[in-house]
Amino acid sequence: MSQAANPEVQGKLARMGCAPLVDAMRRVHSHRAHMLALTSPTPDRPLFGPAATIAFMPYRDDLPESKTDFASHFYRAVGKHPAGRVLVLSSGGHPQVSHGGGTKLSRLANHGMSGVLTDGRLRDFDQLRESGIAAWCSGEATRWGGDTIMPYAADITVEVGGVCVTPGDFIYADASGAVVIPAHSLSRVLDEAAAIDAEDARFTQTIRDEKLPS
Repeated sequence: MSQAANPEVQGKLARMGCAPLVDAMRRVHSHRAHMLALTSPTPDRPLFGPAATIAFMPYRDDLPESKTDFASHFYRAVGKHPAGRVLVLSSGGHPQVSHGGGTKLSRLANHGMSGVLTDGRLRDFDQLRESGIAAWCSGEATRWGGDTIMPYAADITVEVGGVCVTPGDFIYADASGAVVIPAHSLSRVLDEAAAIDAEDARFTQTIRDEKLPS
């Protein structure tokens, strides 16, 4: 069983939250790995799994990519084993525009994916809430965004929320923010995060036992 599918790992992550993972990444790597808090139709539903990426770009009607639909990019991104993966959508410079909605993203639930992360907006929060996936984005949109941005490439390295995301990187997101963990570092980062969480618990007890100065 992979780390992503392991209920024990997922339970530990949910109990720790994002902050210890971000601190652990700072100890293991020197690059930026965190995103500030995003919005979700289900803010109590954390997101965890390996990334499958789609890069969006500003719409241009003269490029062949403008004729390629979202479904083609989606299936190229997720490959033959989509279950448990996180669909990561780069905003293409338009974080206030819708990058998908309940109908288009119903494919995620159909294929057992964990959810979606984007620094753009999403539509149809009610549908996304009922779908069972975790969805984290810059906010809810009401207007279709296909005349402003277009899916341009799939299964490539993308920039999301100021962070470099490569296919296969592990994504964790909750109400406090998100973190991107290189797949080869996952075990080390999880161990480091658990140690940080234990350190924090000890510090909290020490502070609780402090006496007022005499």
